[in-house]
Amino acid sequence: MSDSYTHRLAVATSVAEPGIHPDDKNLVASLRGFGVEVTACIWNDPAVDWATFDAVLIRSIWDYFKHYARFKQWLGQLPVPTINNKELLLWNSDKRYLIELATHGVPIIPTQIVPASQLPDTLAAMPSREVVIKPTISGTAWHTVRGVAGDTVFGQVVAKLPPEFDYLVQPYVPEVASDGEWSLLFFDGEYSHAVIKRPKAGDYRVQSDFGGVAQASEPGDDLIASASRVLEAAAAIGHADVAYARIDGVISQGQFLLMELEMIEPFLHLGHQVEASERFAANLVRRLAASTD
Repeated sequence: MSDSYTHRLAVATSVAEPGIHPDDKNLVASLRGFGVEVTACIWNDPAVDWATFDAVLIRSIWDYFKHYARFKQWLGQLPVPTINNKELLLWNSDKRYLIELATHGVPIIPTQIVPASQLPDTLAAMPSREVVIKPTISGTAWHTVRGVAGDTVFGQVVAKLPPEFDYLVQPYVPEVASDGEWSLLFFDGEYSHAVIKRPKAGDYRVQSDFGGVAQASEPGDDLIASASRVLEAAAAIGHADVAYARIDGVISQGQFLLMELEMIEPFLHLGHQVEASERFAANLVRRLAASTD
């Protein structure tokens, strides 16, 4: 390590995004300004010597759910700490956490968790309802389908879903398309900034991969408080140490409904947030210092 650096940080990426993602460049610049040597490393590259780093910051590992067994093995074998910590990453990797958060008072979109073999019976019990189905372990709308229960064509689509997964079955919330989906960013439990994400016309997926767009927006105090309560519920479950989190949800009938709590590899919307990048970098430097004391 160069004498000019105080810590070495690996930024975990993927084959699809092997370098530092443009949205993280302000963050990396701030970290380097604080004296941290930052290196992008593909998470499942066997040539990486993770022991040469002080910690691993999980960023654009946007294919981990496609290699889930390998991902869990990788986490278990890492010789250095991760940011967020490994226990939190594993808990957050399975969307069953939504049910757990709901039992701690977090309003969520009504959710059933169903093995693939039981999807036909589940849909038969909710005729004419518009629903969204997605694997419990997934990302970027992977194997996610939307349609009307009882519709023949939709039934054929559902029948082709991979049989080895469990699925979330949720009612479609039209406000995602009409009003947008909120993403609120928190660093070390403190609110930082937010965006509203909207799908392209005729779609329901807000990810940029499908033509969705995100716009910086300032939420009201009530919305920030609702998002903060999600982190409080996670802390009550046993996950209080959260370096970064993105809380995604939609306001439906006046209530903020949690859609996902992203604490593994969320897009942090830092590209135009220099001050937020600096704050997050300072938090990370404090964590690095504590982990190497």
